[in-house]
Amino acid sequence: MTTSILANARQRGKDSALPYAGAVTPTEALSLIQAGGDVILVDVRTNAERDWVGRVAIAEPQHKAVQWNLYPGGTPNPDFLQQLSAVAGKDTVILFLCRSGVRSRHAAKLATENGYTQCYDILEGFEGDKDADGHRKSVGGWCKAGLPWAGA
Repeated sequence: MTTSILANARQRGKDSALPYAGAVTPTEALSLIQAGGDVILVDVRTNAERDWVGRVAIAEPQHKAVQWNLYPGGTPNPDFLQQLSAVAGKDTVILFLCRSGVRSRHAAKLATENGYTQCYDILEGFEGDKDADGHRKSVGGWCKAGLPWAGA
């Protein structure tokens, strides 16, 4: 099953000319993690987002946090690659997650440019896009898919 998920993810990457291995849906990401092996979900949201909005309810070592930006201020995390290297090897399947799928794409691209060979974006992110009223968690994303999460 994991082989077919990764094959589909790589095909999405190829079809969209992504600068990293590919993209998975939130449900596919959870399936990959549950299957075990050298797979890790890296949540690139800020610590504040995880504390105030919620976090993926998957135990370590298959779930790690490495901030793409720092709170407050939103400045880039100058230690991102160093911190990533502490949680994932160059050939680890890394599933990057952010709020709606923008920072995770940047993280996957940067990691790929620095020798990580299996970088995947989790499409739709943790909260998904905003609905007509400007609220999240109702249009796509990890939460909308009913996947395990805890917090706010």
